[in-house]
Amino acid sequence: MTMHNISGKKVAFLLTDGVEQVELTSPWEAVKGAGGVPTLVAPGEGSVQGFNGTDKGDEFPVDLPLSQAKAEDFDALVLPGGVVNADHLRVDKDAQAFTRSFFEQHKPVAAICHAPWLLIEAGVVSGRSMTSYHTLETDLRNAGAEWTDDEVVVDKGFVTSRNPDDLPAFNDKVLEEIAEGPHEGQTA
Repeated sequence: MTMHNISGKKVAFLLTDGVEQVELTSPWEAVKGAGGVPTLVAPGEGSVQGFNGTDKGDEFPVDLPLSQAKAEDFDALVLPGGVVNADHLRVDKDAQAFTRSFFEQHKPVAAICHAPWLLIEAGVVSGRSMTSYHTLETDLRNAGAEWTDDEVVVDKGFVTSRNPDDLPAFNDKVLEEIAEGPHEGQTA
């Protein structure tokens, strides 16, 4: 486990109700632990409902409504999974635009589990090497991604993992890519 210093780097976490709780809390703590500043961005205000699988978990306060969030105010984007969370976000035009902006600005983006659904809708997966929860393999291949069943895949500032078991490797690569900063190959 390498120690990465991302002191002062601002990291947006985009999610909504139904987020897989550990896929939020684990990278969030990793970002904070490395000196980064995480911000919870959500379509609604108030709080979002976390889930542990199909069981209700904790509620998490929203720091910034999606309508006010701009990619230029952040250094990186993390997309936690959870079926319900990902299914709602994928059809949210603001979520698509916000996410796409990070790619257009060559900034690191990390997505785990079901989160890549949003990336398909944002039009940013074609030609990219990536992984996801196994049920998304066909969706991603059909969208032009080069999908592999790996713990973590890094493609020029773009980090993806499959499920909560992959979180240690995912978090390490997330911090590494944030520390490296913008990457020219990371683009929409």
